[in-house]
Amino acid sequence: MTRRTPEGEPDARRPPEPVRTNYVGAVYGSLLAASVVAGAGTIGSPFPRIQLVVLLLATGVVFWAAHVYAHLVGESMVHRALTRAEISRVCAAERPILGAAVPPAAAVAISPLLGLGFPGTAWLALGVAVAEQVGWASAGLVRAGTPLHRVVAAGVVNLLLGLVIVVVKAMLQH
Repeated sequence: MTRRTPEGEPDARRPPEPVRTNYVGAVYGSLLAASVVAGAGTIGSPFPRIQLVVLLLATGVVFWAAHVYAHLVGESMVHRALTRAEISRVCAAERPILGAAVPPAAAVAISPLLGLGFPGTAWLALGVAVAEQVGWASAGLVRAGTPLHRVVAAGVVNLLLGLVIVVVKAMLQH
């Protein structure tokens, strides 16, 4: 992002701000992917794996686009000019929401190589999404210099959130 003067012109005296990893978006996207997998456990399609991969990726794209749109609308509400560079920056900043759908989708895609049926596939994808959620939350806090006891506490909270989804999935299967 280019820093701007109060008049909205690029400020040549300051270097551009680096794009930082959006750990919040990655955690949110992982939780979203886990929710999709839990809700899709009852797919009765002849091609449930393909359907689940498409559902995961499409949901990631839609929520990514919704976050980008919300951010850009917020920017326009404070009367900031929306430039192509600003739109690109916001798209890139929100990319972890989209990226969080990829590991569970990949787990679904490779599940036949592991000899898993669809129930096992769904559990694998859910486990990947929950592990990803805990990992992103922990990585963000470690990078921010958070004390270890708070990193562990946040990891436990994220694991508990993921386990709520696991319980819901288990209840849907019975």
